[in-house]
Amino acid sequence: MSALPSCPECHSTFTYEDAGHYICPECAHEWSSQADVATEAVDRIYRDAAGNVLQNGDTVSVIKDLKLKGSAGVIKMGTKVKNIRLVDSDHDIDCKIDGFGAMSLKSEFVKKV
Repeated sequence: MSALPSCPECHSTFTYEDAGHYICPECAHEWSSQADVATEAVDRIYRDAAGNVLQNGDTVSVIKDLKLKGSAGVIKMGTKVKNIRLVDSDHDIDCKIDGFGAMSLKSEFVKKV
């Protein structure tokens, strides 16, 4: 009997194989049985409007007025956003903006300060 690999997410030893994929019953993570862990860990590089590399915790400035969906508010050009958090979704940046609250921004509308 061959030993199955531990889950790369939660390190559980209770993994099982189904149709060429490994599945963890504890965290529901699925991964390919043929893929190397090193090839899956490719990090995305986030860049601002000027091409500077962004990192978690950076301070950025908004480069154009941004209308807020669902309200009449506008985030003005030049607004500084501190302590950004980079995410891999339809928007690149999660942050809190004073006076507006939690926001999701695209990296193409900000410049690193």
